[in-house]
Amino acid sequence: MTSLILPTEDGGTREYRVQGRTVWQRPTAPLTARHAYAAAHVIPEVLADNTPGAPARLDWDATMAYRHELWSYGLGVADAMDTAQRGMGLDWSATAELIKRTGVEAASVVAANNAATAGKTVRDLVSCGAGTDQLDLETLPTGQAGLAAVLEAYREQIAVVSEAGPKIILMSSRALARIASGPQDYLKVYSTLLQEVEQPVILHWLGTMFDPALAGYWGSGDVAEATATFLSLIRENAAKVDGVKVSLLDADHETALRAALPAGVRLYTGDDFNYPELIHGDGSHHSDALLGIFAAIYPAASVALQHYDAGEDAKAREILDSTRELGKHIFSAPTFYYKTGIAFMSWLNGHQAGFQMVGGLHSGRSVGHLAKTFELADQAGLLQDPSLAASRMSNFLRINGVGA
Repeated sequence: MTSLILPTEDGGTREYRVQGRTVWQRPTAPLTARHAYAAAHVIPEVLADNTPGAPARLDWDATMAYRHELWSYGLGVADAMDTAQRGMGLDWSATAELIKRTGVEAASVVAANNAATAGKTVRDLVSCGAGTDQLDLETLPTGQAGLAAVLEAYREQIAVVSEAGPKIILMSSRALARIASGPQDYLKVYSTLLQEVEQPVILHWLGTMFDPALAGYWGSGDVAEATATFLSLIRENAAKVDGVKVSLLDADHETALRAALPAGVRLYTGDDFNYPELIHGDGSHHSDALLGIFAAIYPAASVALQHYDAGEDAKAREILDSTRELGKHIFSAPTFYYKTGIAFMSWLNGHQAGFQMVGGLHSGRSVGHLAKTFELADQAGLLQDPSLAASRMSNFLRINGVGA
């Protein structure tokens, strides 16, 4: 059994024995009981200038290979989202290229008609974020001119996603949050966009724990008031809304919102703390999933969803529950650095050559935090090659002065 020396919370060290690999079976048919997208991260070139403010240079082969890995487990991919470092290092030029490339790769999966994805469309396999992050917030005009600029920015990005083929996710906009004078401005922008899109989209409500610049979204800092505005938008445009992706980390709020949605509008949980019970449901409703944590726990998530398909709900819930502590740790405050944990697990599992992130975000978590990520991933059976993961973890700790 492989062992290594891990740091302890009191500043010491201890021997840790790796539990070993869990074999997670890929599905032999498409997953149907829940609609699930894993929000995927991006992998930079190791020798790129991965420092804050530098243009993003991605390792396209590794980045696309990770998406094929997720598809092989029957999951959809949510791309060009906050997990892909939108607003935290991934510039619009690289984002547009990411959307186009992911669309091409999804089309190749559709053409292959593999067991896990048979009968799926590109829209089933990938959804991509359309936002306004090409705008310069410092020069953004206010009032009607500002709203017009926001609309045009959304339209530009919607056109890129539409041409590439994925489902559109209307992302929360820092620019709109900055200039909106109240709920009416949100309703004007979103209603206009929903009237213009040709196919139903996913609406994204991202909480301030993920992005503090989105405070007061939907025109109010009061969640109940903001929810009333959000629901009014959905009810007026239900035919153009495939679903809503809510990332407020509030299970009670999500449960109530889910029950209030018009028939046919899905709630894709974005709650990376409470996803087991939300996906499981309350007997009347359940949440589908569009989750960053699924990019880290995708083998277990896939098997859980396979059990839901088989009517084995208790077993499915047990598997999801077994990953909860890892999810809570990766998404612990400051939550917006959760991307570092997902990239770290990708590196531990051999999906990228180096532990690097666009914009230097690999420095977003402490050595102790990442050591705990390793331990919890092992306990959840999510180290795909325990010997490789232990070797990489040991090397990481050594160069950071642990046990040196």
